[in-house]
Amino acid sequence: MKKFLYISIFAVILVMMGFSVGDFYSSMTKAEYVEGSKTLKFSSKLNTNHISEALKIESSKAEFEAEVKKYVGNNFEVSVNGSAKTLTLTGSQVNGESVWVYFETGGVSEIKTLKIKNTILLNIFPKQINIVNITYKGSQKTMNFQRGKETNEVDF
Repeated sequence: MKKFLYISIFAVILVMMGFSVGDFYSSMTKAEYVEGSKTLKFSSKLNTNHISEALKIESSKAEFEAEVKKYVGNNFEVSVNGSAKTLTLTGSQVNGESVWVYFETGGVSEIKTLKIKNTILLNIFPKQINIVNITYKGSQKTMNFQRGKETNEVDF
């Protein structure tokens, strides 16, 4: 019995060490439909160190925010009801360990299907997970993206 207890404790220690050694790679995006303006607004939160490493630009450099906005614009695509939408980058903000990028698409009168391709950092970090939470007329849906599953679609 003691042998089993020691093996169990050792296994738990190994598992805990595994969690502390690896870095967690993720981005979180919130998509919200604004009915009054017929706009789908997005706000994406990225880890400052991860995006800095991917872009090979220090977050303190003047061009960092512009490069982050460009990168997100090139790695996030939206289709509403089967029609590709143009995204307009409206702002960004570096806030310590996080970088926020804001973008939107207009002319959305109704959403029956929403298809998103999100490849943010997927080519850089194999374990990267991107999550998009969507709010549309009181309904909420969540999409998950990872390497091999870069595109997702939901129905409303």
